Amino acid sequence: MAITACPLDCPDTCSLEVTVEQGRVTHVDAAPGNPLTDGWICAKVRRFARRVYAPERVLHPLVRSGPKGSGRFRQASWDEALDLVAHAVRAAVAEHGPASVVPYSYNSSAGVLGNVLADRLWRGVGASQVAHTICAATAGQAYHDTFGAMPAADPRDVVHAEMVVVWGANPTTSNTHWPPLVNQAVRRGAHLVVVDPRRTPLAKRAHTHLAVRPGTDVVLALAVARHLAEADLLDGPFLAANVSGVEAYLDNAREWTLARAEEVCGVPAAAIAGFAERYATTRPSMLRLGWGLERNRNGGSACRAVLALPLLCGHAGVPGSGVVASTSGAAPVDVTAGDPDAGADVGADAGTASPPRRQVNMNLLGALLCGELRGPPAAVLVVQGANPAVMNPAQTKVLAGLARDDLFTVVHDQVMTDTAALADVVLPATTHLEAHDVATSYGSYTLQRVVPVIGRVGESRTNGEVAAALAARLGQPSAGFEPDPERLIDAMVQGGLPGGALVLREPGTTVAFRDVFPSFPDRRARLHVADGELPLPRYVALHDPYPLTLISPATARTVNSMLGEGDAPPVAVHLSPGDAAARGLADGDRVLVENDRASLPMTLRVDADLRDGVCAMPKGLWRHQGAGGLTANALCPDGLSDLAGGACFNDARVEVSAPSPSPSSAQL
Repeated sequence: MAITACPLDCPDTCSLEVTVEQGRVTHVDAAPGNPLTDGWICAKVRRFARRVYAPERVLHPLVRSGPKGSGRFRQASWDEALDLVAHAVRAAVAEHGPASVVPYSYNSSAGVLGNVLADRLWRGVGASQVAHTICAATAGQAYHDTFGAMPAADPRDVVHAEMVVVWGANPTTSNTHWPPLVNQAVRRGAHLVVVDPRRTPLAKRAHTHLAVRPGTDVVLALAVARHLAEADLLDGPFLAANVSGVEAYLDNAREWTLARAEEVCGVPAAAIAGFAERYATTRPSMLRLGWGLERNRNGGSACRAVLALPLLCGHAGVPGSGVVASTSGAAPVDVTAGDPDAGADVGADAGTASPPRRQVNMNLLGALLCGELRGPPAAVLVVQGANPAVMNPAQTKVLAGLARDDLFTVVHDQVMTDTAALADVVLPATTHLEAHDVATSYGSYTLQRVVPVIGRVGESRTNGEVAAALAARLGQPSAGFEPDPERLIDAMVQGGLPGGALVLREPGTTVAFRDVFPSFPDRRARLHVADGELPLPRYVALHDPYPLTLISPATARTVNSMLGEGDAPPVAVHLSPGDAAARGLADGDRVLVENDRASLPMTLRVDADLRDGVCAMPKGLWRHQGAGGLTANALCPDGLSDLAGGACFNDARVEVSAPSPSPSSAQL
């Protein structure tokens, strides 16, 4: 048995006990000692050995030998592959400038170390800097604008709550160790509220389900705020002592009467009032802020308006109160440790000053690759721990850009993803069972060391090893590229990091406005700041001729698109019974899901868990799994949310209809 940790993109960050026989992983399960995850792990990770030894696993460096997208590659040595990459980078910098090099990364199965050395490498080149905005940036900025760096409530404290509000989250799928804690609170008598367009598994067990229309959460939250003020349910003493901008905020909410809110957000006026009144009078109450409500043009306003509610009601000061949000900021990790140029922008010639790097929003990758953005063209794209060919909005635009013959694309990944299939060079990457790393959690106050439990599969290398090798080829000093990951971890983690789960905060010690406070100088939370520094939440309507809002929620099968090579969710579009009947459609019909961006053929599933006006397709599909080689993201715009430039996946509007008969079939 070997003990390690799971750094996949999930709040839980489980401790793992891995059985290895004759050098191969045979079983993965939960390791004891983790206060949140002791007992079980998700099915995805329990079956992770499938990916380690998958037929799709990239075992050696590959160089394209046929037309782009043909799937024809030849095996190469690491030296040949890295020399090709370094040559392409140098050529792009010489012809178009350093901003023409675009490193696109996400976390995949890498923890802290995944991007540390790569970021140093690309800063040294002066390459474009791609902001990680595709998920959580908007909600994170909204939390920071409201509370600063104040730690979020400890998720384990939910057991003390008398009311639990889960807004825009489906923790049964993507935070599996938290719902049992909610169940403990419910068994003690807590009232559970779920706000979501779907009747999620947790919503089915909830006392109250508010099936809000996607993109209108801000309206619902502002209507609640207005009703609280009208019904004299605000916690005046708490607000006076701890919150600024209250009067301006309530003035802003005044336009949202219950009747008007019902018309826009689709939640009955009586249900809005009932929720507001129970929320104000039930203590302690805990809010779990999810990421579903950020995925639209009003995402920032929605998150800020929802975060205002516990402040308006004074839900603070005791265990079981406050806001459950990301906990990652508590990890004592300094990613600049050992970096001689920390905080500096340096050019390709080490030590020379250079202009600020071009900033690129991750959600605009398709626009960048297709030449729609200002600045030099994208000449070299380096992808690590991401699969933008299927995961980015405006998918058809991304695919068109990746197909450019004059774009040199490098993909460093564990398996042959849809993005890798369009690359010029594919490099084999380690899984988290083959490398050292640090796993910071964003769903618990823990920090863990990731250790290799098996030898490298094939010729796989870590992100850091690839960065160090490229840095040497590009003439960057070796001082900032520590080759020993264990020494790098010891330098970065303040106080060192032993094996097992290091608990950073004990339950009951992270209570807002008792143990922790907003980090602003006056220690007050902020609902509004004048002069545009913190504008008031606003609702912007989406005028689109297509009648259905398409959402693409996560499933229990994949982590984003990761693991989709072996256990993809069923390819289908889900539609409410009312919407299906109105279109003369039945369960199992072949339909088209379309708008002016794309048309996807697939199977219909009539789903009573969806509200009318909303359809759903699973997140994380791969191109070969149907729908004409496209995924839900082909139907999504690449517009940006109103805060932090977040993705607007839920602004996709579509129609679902039976395919028109072909002329030949009509004659039969």
